[in-house]
Amino acid sequence: MATKQQSQNAITLKGSAKLVMDYLNFGINSILFQRGIYPPESFKTEEHFGLSILVSTDTKIQQFLQPVLNQMKGMYLINITVYWLLEQKIQKMSMVISNVNTKEVMERWDFKLQYEGSGDSNPDSVGNKELSIIQKEIRDVLRQICSTVSFLPLLDCPCAFDLQIYTKPDVDVPQEWSETAPSYIANSQELQLRSFSTSLHRMDTVVSYKADF
Repeated sequence: MATKQQSQNAITLKGSAKLVMDYLNFGINSILFQRGIYPPESFKTEEHFGLSILVSTDTKIQQFLQPVLNQMKGMYLINITVYWLLEQKIQKMSMVISNVNTKEVMERWDFKLQYEGSGDSNPDSVGNKELSIIQKEIRDVLRQICSTVSFLPLLDCPCAFDLQIYTKPDVDVPQEWSETAPSYIANSQELQLRSFSTSLHRMDTVVSYKADF
């Protein structure tokens, strides 16, 4: 009976990858709202991880994020980013916020990924951590993202954002994607946020920002 209960509460590798992508999706949407990148009226409230999360309703933003973050519909169809997670190809994803007029990088959110467990890429391999504990850890990080607005410098210029995915050299990059150089911030400071672990993936979130000297 104990083994059956553990199997019901534990998470598979594919489920872990899905949780990581959900965290990135809602984390990025929260950052877009909290940092004022887009007007507040272009967001709606949704319930996820036991939190009220503001999600963009802008069609262009959804079309930009969907190929990167959302799982495709269908039992055996997954998008390229989830596939890379299962194959342990992704090292980091960065959300870069820059000044629209000068192109200067004002802020960078790094989502750093570590692979835990046995290293088995079987989507049905099972971790050893209960889903409720994982969801609580993700909830704590999302809350912390929302609280950063109280101490990060005001973005007092029109800003845009981009996503950069750092992968291992042997991945086949989709043709519509392009390679780019890392984005650095002059006179930057860093803040390490909370981490969460599924026992198969560990996510560390760090925000770097332009210091106000």
